[in-house]
Amino acid sequence: MMAMFFAQRVILGKNTFDEVPKALKPGCAEILLESGLPELVPAEYGGTAEG
Repeated sequence: MMAMFFAQRVILGKNTFDEVPKALKPGCAEILLESGLPELVPAEYGGTAEG
C-alpha cells in the first residue's frame, strides 16, 4: 500500500525515487516498471534511470 503511494508521488513528480524509503524501494520500483515507466527507476532496481 505504501509502495503504491510512493510510486504515485514519483509519477506525479512530488518525490524522486531517491526519496522513497529504502524498505519500499523494491515494491515501488516494481509498480513503476509494471506501469511502463522504467525511466523513473534506477538501473539497480531494473529501470533505465541513471544513478
